[in-house]
Amino acid sequence: MQKVAHGDKQAFSALYDALAPMVFGIVIKVVRDRAQSEEVAQEVMIDLWRQAARYRPDAGGVSTWAATIAHRRAVDRVRSAQAAADREHAQAAREHQTAFDQVAEQVETRLESEQVRRCLRGLTELQRQAVTLAYYRGLTYREVAQTLRTPLPTIKTRMRDGLIRLRDCMGVTT
Repeated sequence: MQKVAHGDKQAFSALYDALAPMVFGIVIKVVRDRAQSEEVAQEVMIDLWRQAARYRPDAGGVSTWAATIAHRRAVDRVRSAQAAADREHAQAAREHQTAFDQVAEQVETRLESEQVRRCLRGLTELQRQAVTLAYYRGLTYREVAQTLRTPLPTIKTRMRDGLIRLRDCMGVTT
């Protein structure tokens, strides 16, 4: 390893021949894809060349050191691939929009509108005026009272009674 650390290509060639099969075996067990395993094993061998000066004989043998680097690099590759797949899945989920049937929605809206008109016809004229001013013109109770020149408590009573009748007619449950 000292010779490899000093850039000795023959020493690295011997190291490569001795460790490459073991490194590849470790990597393929983790990664499970031959092409990616070959790539990761190659990266590990390059790491061994670049990090040769960091090897400490007192911490373990060269094969143990190489096996540790190989395993870590393989796990990193698997995690990276999983994270990329998760990101793609999340992006696809964000981009997916539920399609809706526009014709069915228009029919439903029209039916609801007709039901509201029918239920409004079931109100007294005074209730219909108050509800129409409040809900279709957006007036407040006070503004409805001023528009109809009627006391505010009377308008509130008409609105309450009219809305109760509308609720019952529409079949809304509270």
